[in-house]
Amino acid sequence: MARTYDVMAAGHLCLDIIPRIPDTGACRIGEVLHPGKLLNTGPVKICTGGPVSNTGFNMKTLGNNVCFCARIGDDEFGRLTLEWLERNGNADGIHTVHGSASSYTVVLAPPRIDRIFLHSPGTNDEYGLEDLNLDLVSQCRLFHFGYPPAMRRMFEEEGRELERVFRVAKESGATTSCDMALPDPASPSGQAPWVRILERVLPYVDIFLPSIEESLFMLERDAFLKMKSEHGGAELIDFLMPEDYSRIADKLLSFGTKMASLKTGHRGFYLKTGSQDAFDRMGAERPKDTGNWRRRELWAPALAAPNMASAIGAGDSAIAGFLTAFLKGLSIEESLRAAVCLGWQNLQELDSISGIRTWPETLDMASARAPLIDADIQSPGWSWSEEWHLWAGPDDSKR
Repeated sequence: MARTYDVMAAGHLCLDIIPRIPDTGACRIGEVLHPGKLLNTGPVKICTGGPVSNTGFNMKTLGNNVCFCARIGDDEFGRLTLEWLERNGNADGIHTVHGSASSYTVVLAPPRIDRIFLHSPGTNDEYGLEDLNLDLVSQCRLFHFGYPPAMRRMFEEEGRELERVFRVAKESGATTSCDMALPDPASPSGQAPWVRILERVLPYVDIFLPSIEESLFMLERDAFLKMKSEHGGAELIDFLMPEDYSRIADKLLSFGTKMASLKTGHRGFYLKTGSQDAFDRMGAERPKDTGNWRRRELWAPALAAPNMASAIGAGDSAIAGFLTAFLKGLSIEESLRAAVCLGWQNLQELDSISGIRTWPETLDMASARAPLIDADIQSPGWSWSEEWHLWAGPDDSKR
C-alpha cells in the first residue's frame, strides 16, 4: 500500500536560542564564562530544535515528505515553533496544550569548546500515546522518535508509555527508528532502569540510533561512570575500543532491534545489523537488497571539518542522512556515507538545519574523496575498504 508520508518525526521538540559567541582563543569554558564577567555576543540564532525539528527538517531538505508529531504549549515559544513546522511539512500531528509552557533551550557554543545546554523540557515531559496522531502515522513509511530520556513519561514506570507509543507505531505498519539523548546521571532520567526500558521497547524498534556514550551509560552504567571519573569527565569516544562497540551493539541487537548504530562524533558512524530473520520482521520499509544489509559490521569515519561552527544537532543530521538513504533503497555502504556527509554539513553552521544541502548535492559529496578523520581502528579483525572508505569489522558477513 502506498503511503502519503516518507517519515513522521516524533518526540522531543523545543525552541533553540543560540547566541553567537566570538572566538577569543579560549580552550576552556572557564576562560569564556565566569561570575561577574560581561561577555559580548554576536547576533542570536533562533530556530526549532530537538529531533522532531533537526531530523525532520533535514529529511525534508533531502526531499522527503515529512509530517510531525509533538506536544507544545500555547505560549509565544509554542507559536513560533508551530510556524516553523507548518512551513516544513504537515504539522497536523502537533498537539497544542492550553496553559502549558513550551520547551526551549539556550545553547552556549563557544568555538573549540563543547557546547552547554540550558534546557527547559516544558510540554515534552507530558508527551504520551494520546499525542500520537494515529491517522498520520498509518500514512507513514517510517516512524522516527527522538530523545525519550529528555521526556519524563517516556522513562517513568520502566518505559511503559514509550513501549505503548512504539507498539502502536509498529502495529500501523510503519518501519520504526529511535534516537536517544544522554541524561545527567544524577537526574531522574539518569536514575531510570534503562536496561529494562530497552528490553521492553527495542522489540518494536527496527533501527536504533543512539551514540556510543548513551548506549554505554544505559547498558553499563557503572562502567560508564568509572571511565568518566578516570578520564576527568571527558568524552569517552577516544577511550573505547572497537570491541567495546561490538559488545554493546550485540546487546542491543539481542533486545530485539534489527540494526544498531553507535554514533561516535569525530570518530564517525558505527553500525551493526541483525540476521535475515530480523529484516523479515521490519515494517513498511526494509532494504531492497537484504543480502547487502544483513549481518554487517561497518564503521564510517567522519569527514574532516577544520572550520567547524558548531556541533549542535550533528547526530540528528547524520541520522537524517542515513534514514533518507535507507528509504531511497541505497546500499548500507552508501547509507553510511550519507550519514557522515550530513554530519559534516551540520558542522558548517551555528544551528542544526541551515547547513544541510539537497539530496543531489549530498550524493556528490558522498562520492567525492573528501579528507577523513582517522577513526583510530587498531583492533584485530578490522579491514579497510578503499572502494567505500569504510572499515569492516570482524563480524561483517561480506569480509
